[in-house]
Amino acid sequence: MTELFSPEWMNAYKGSWNDQPKLTEPLAEINFSTSIGYGLLDEDKPRGVLVVENGKATFGGAYDNQEMNWDIRASSDLWDQWMKSPPNMTKIGMAYTMRKLQFKQGDFAAMLKDPRMAGPFIKSFETMATV
Repeated sequence: MTELFSPEWMNAYKGSWNDQPKLTEPLAEINFSTSIGYGLLDEDKPRGVLVVENGKATFGGAYDNQEMNWDIRASSDLWDQWMKSPPNMTKIGMAYTMRKLQFKQGDFAAMLKDPRMAGPFIKSFETMATV
């Protein structure tokens, strides 16, 4: 398996993201465009970045000091667990409360309050597990 959040993995994630209408269509409806970093809790910078424009992923690759709207971090053990069994909102909420999942950038609480974003957020984790 390709290393999680490597440039190759992020590019494959971009393709999987775009193959998920339950992810892309709701985000397109709200003109959702963002840059999301992914990485490990104990590292200074994210490993990978996904750029989304109007719901579609347009770039998946290495983090290279790009501006980000979101920076999502967890331990490698938690990421591994979620790649085998994608989390639901309860598991994500528990991990966040216990600081096992951290948002170095981005407003987790605001996103959860917007059902137009919460559903696709969960779907993004399910999509990761398909890579």
